[in-house]
Amino acid sequence: MSQAKDLVEIFAKSLVEDVSKVNVIEVEGEQTVVIELRVGPQDIGKVIGKQGRIAKALRTLVSAMGRKSGKKYMLEIIE
Repeated sequence: MSQAKDLVEIFAKSLVEDVSKVNVIEVEGEQTVVIELRVGPQDIGKVIGKQGRIAKALRTLVSAMGRKSGKKYMLEIIE
């Protein structure tokens, strides 16, 4: 498990009401690592935030962490 995946999971669990529905999967390719975040339907707005601010902040953190490894990290929030 990567630190980026763990970080996304920690932040997501702190934002949502139903932590049991938080699911974070890491899909690794040659040049890109995609971190997929799934939460319950009632919590999707809390993870995205007003005007997408929380989602943008999470994507920025994940991207910055990926620079250390030399791979491009991306965060996808899946409904």
